[in-house]
Amino acid sequence: MKKLPKIGFLYLDYVLQFFNKSNFKGWPNKIESVTYHWKNDKKRFVEEVKRKKIEVLIGNIPATAYETFVEIAKELPNVRFVPSIETQFSNKSKENVTLFCKKYDLSIPKTKIFYNKEKGYKYLKEKASYPQIIKRSYGPSNYGGYFVHKADNFKEAKKLLDEKKYNPIYTQNAIDLKDSGDIRVMLIGHKPICAFWRYSGKNQWITNTSQGGSMSYENVPMNALELAVKASKAAKAEYWACDIAICAKTGKAYILECATAFAAFPYIRDWICQYLMWDFSNGKFPKPHIPLFSWEELGKIDSNLLRTLRHIGFGKYTASYDGEYFIKDKKDLYEMELALLSKESDVPQKIDECFEDETNKTLIKEKIFEINKINFNTSTLTDLMTLYGMEEDLALQIQEYLQDNIITDSSDLLELEAIDEQMLKSWDRNIDDMRVDINRIDKENLRKIKGIGKKLAKTISDYREENGYFKNIEDLKNIDGIGKNKFAQLKSRLKIGE
Repeated sequence: MKKLPKIGFLYLDYVLQFFNKSNFKGWPNKIESVTYHWKNDKKRFVEEVKRKKIEVLIGNIPATAYETFVEIAKELPNVRFVPSIETQFSNKSKENVTLFCKKYDLSIPKTKIFYNKEKGYKYLKEKASYPQIIKRSYGPSNYGGYFVHKADNFKEAKKLLDEKKYNPIYTQNAIDLKDSGDIRVMLIGHKPICAFWRYSGKNQWITNTSQGGSMSYENVPMNALELAVKASKAAKAEYWACDIAICAKTGKAYILECATAFAAFPYIRDWICQYLMWDFSNGKFPKPHIPLFSWEELGKIDSNLLRTLRHIGFGKYTASYDGEYFIKDKKDLYEMELALLSKESDVPQKIDECFEDETNKTLIKEKIFEINKINFNTSTLTDLMTLYGMEEDLALQIQEYLQDNIITDSSDLLELEAIDEQMLKSWDRNIDDMRVDINRIDKENLRKIKGIGKKLAKTISDYREENGYFKNIEDLKNIDGIGKNKFAQLKSRLKIGE
């Protein structure tokens, strides 16, 4: 056991921690942790990993930090990242999922990606078949389908894109889903360990449980598992998940999403870490035994109870004659095995048939996506979910706060217990100018701005009625009760509109 590698957990501020030390039950040595802080933390982070002599760094990298960690990995050539940077390529964007599937010949719906808006609209108007599934390409894919939309005709597609301003335009042919559902498959060591159907909720089309859908662990078809295994092996993934559609007409399986970042109950995270312990110890720790289709039995347990269970195990068994016959041809496909180590050439390059903009020759190397600037006062739940580390509960708290307040500076949110200055700093580049036009806001809303209140709102409103529109923000100094300090405070919250 003295030769076990030094393990470290890779954490990031305000990003849900997938693993912790309890998942590595029985690991005898100290497990370190290193947290990357948003913005200009690369040098310190690299030095800390070296100082702690970490040999294996475990953790998923958010889409917004992917390019940074490509650079960090180059400065830590003797550190094994789990999953590897190359394996996590698909986590970054829908474009990357498409490139990955094209490189490794994995079936996906017909997909087009346009950086030129006019070309995208022309395709959607003249060539696309409907319905089309339009997605926000850049960023995390595990936000409950908030960035996935269905357009039944060009008019709907154009209206959506005009409103959302997605860049690039990422659009796919809709698959006629078998049983109106898709399938989530989770794998460890290329073996399916959990799979379930996801069905859309009442009057919904999207198959996501967070938006009212339902799920079933029964009768997951073999070709869905086969496609997921093929994708996992192509990605060289220690752990992996795919969303797969089965065409109702042909029975063919198509990958909709795939990544190392996915939601999993604690017992599945325990299984992943048992597998990693087996891997890191060269077999000194036992490989976990997880029977195929065990999810059908586990799925009979109430989900509220199931998510609390830990360290679930299975005894070895001898299959019946029928079972032996059934499994025989599939044995190699479903055996849990070590993932191969990645190399730089595993990362897909641009594939012209996916992209309809010949002027873009450096898609993978450059960040050429638009930053969606957010004004909290007008933002939707979907907008809020794009911010680093945002969880749905916190987004709902912000929306509740806005019922009685107008946010003119992100620091206003410090009144919420779950938000601190470091979190606000990580959002800086995504926040729009939220100052309010003093000539257009009414008295009732003016009092909702921090530092104004009911009395000062009336005073400002009365002054405006008597003297007309403010011509300069400095005119606030003419109002009784607004001294030097109060003016400095209001100047950062109010403006003169164009």
